[in-house]
Amino acid sequence: MKKTILTVTAACLLLVAGVSANETSFPTVEVETSISYEISSFCMAIVKGDIDTVKKLIELGEDVNRKSMGMTPLHYAARYNRAEIAEVLLANGANAKKRCDKGYTAQKYAELSGAMEALEVINSAVKK
Repeated sequence: MKKTILTVTAACLLLVAGVSANETSFPTVEVETSISYEISSFCMAIVKGDIDTVKKLIELGEDVNRKSMGMTPLHYAARYNRAEIAEVLLANGANAKKRCDKGYTAQKYAELSGAMEALEVINSAVKK
């Protein structure tokens, strides 16, 4: 059965190749490609420091450990020194030891950004 399928497929390919070889010009089609990387609305609220929106989205079932552009919400809170939001995330089950796609923890993001308030919150969560 496999040989029959392969034989029929090969015959079809030869037929298509033969038809294509007879064509002298090919129509040109311009295709514009763009890859858009967008941060999730949950992480955008964290970046902006909108704690009310963050709390509301958590109430509505937002996953506090779901990555957006390779980083968890806690990574964004650490990077942008959102200590109060980091507390909310940790209280709702955020994993302080989870690494981003680059291999950094939230602690590392806080250190690199000089976010001392967020670093204190995360360090206390890691010690528990």
